[in-house]
Amino acid sequence: MEKLEQYLKEQISFLSAKEHNELVSRLANLISVYPFNQYEFIISTLLGLDKLSTDDYYTLRDDYIGRNMFLYLYEISAPRGFGEKWAQGHLKELVPQLEKPSKLKDPNYSGEYDFLLDKKIKIEVKASRAVDLDSNEPLYIKALSSNSKKRFDMNFQQIKPYCCDVFIWIAVWRDLIKYWVLSSNEVLNDKNFSSGQHRGNENEGQLHINERNINQYNKYLSPPDKLLRALRRAYKRQINIMENKKM
Repeated sequence: MEKLEQYLKEQISFLSAKEHNELVSRLANLISVYPFNQYEFIISTLLGLDKLSTDDYYTLRDDYIGRNMFLYLYEISAPRGFGEKWAQGHLKELVPQLEKPSKLKDPNYSGEYDFLLDKKIKIEVKASRAVDLDSNEPLYIKALSSNSKKRFDMNFQQIKPYCCDVFIWIAVWRDLIKYWVLSSNEVLNDKNFSSGQHRGNENEGQLHINERNINQYNKYLSPPDKLLRALRRAYKRQINIMENKKM
């Protein structure tokens, strides 16, 4: 959004005094109703004044879409709609081998994890979006790009390390999606993991990822086409840790 705003400001600066004043006056009193907003108004005005060619518009549009491929995910307002419906569906598309658990597959299952892999690996999915920590604007306005220098905070909540073998955290920026795959023991012993998220909830906590600590998790990153391998490797690490504890 910042690049689009800067580009439009530059184009407005080339207008004549009369055109500039008229545009600024109209913007000051503009009423926006989706999909007609200030950006649509400025662009259509520049096109009408021949200050922006059709080819320029197509380039502007393509560049913007390329920088904001996942902006639509910030428009999902309901936490369950994003964290459960989208995130789990997205992961299932990437790893078709994942199965939804049930009492038939796991007699002890009671909704405490999201997927079952290889009939034994219990997987919990958490998702969060990067937003400007210092902004009070709507979610889609304060959405950040992956190269932003602004402060952000991703809060992965209701983490229950004792209820699964492997965690996959899905982090969304307006132009990028990252995937971290960790064993439950790695989460439990992470220095950023805070247990006791809610009073009375035992064995449950949360973990914040921000601009200060995000690089600590680079070793857990996985490309989307290697997630199946990453999940199995994280499970192997979990099993090794559990076996060492028994010794």
